[in-house]
Amino acid sequence: MRKDIQDLWTLAEPYVTDAGFDLVEVQSGREPTGWVVRLFIDCAGEGKPAVSHTDCERVSRDISAALDVADIIPHAYQLEVSSPGLDRPLRRERDFAKFAGQSARIKLADGVEGRRNFSGTIRGAQGGLVEIECDGRSYQLPVEQVAKANLIPDWEREFHRSAT
Repeated sequence: MRKDIQDLWTLAEPYVTDAGFDLVEVQSGREPTGWVVRLFIDCAGEGKPAVSHTDCERVSRDISAALDVADIIPHAYQLEVSSPGLDRPLRRERDFAKFAGQSARIKLADGVEGRRNFSGTIRGAQGGLVEIECDGRSYQLPVEQVAKANLIPDWEREFHRSAT
């Protein structure tokens, strides 16, 4: 993880946790509209309602104040706080474990068995490894080598859920 992202994560996580949420992902970078710092939050625990717009506003106010005090971003930026969405990013071992049985795309910084990209079903995660089943076999991937990982939305399930 880049140092600036790690610094933002370290600063933001206690405020997100105090508000009753999990910090899912931190992104920071230059975009056509200027510099953007983006935080994705999710409800802590199972069975909690989805993150609301009001929740994002509240967390944004707390983080904005903390960023102003810490002064760790040396230029103007726009802060965005949102829910992770259906294609939720996966970063930590506990994220992979939580979503065992669901489909995901994983890109590694370094390859495993000559391959860096995996798309399949998460089978679990423990001991610093995530197990993913793809192309008819199972791979053990080091979580520390994950450059990017996201859930693959199950549109059929979502359409069925919205119809009920």
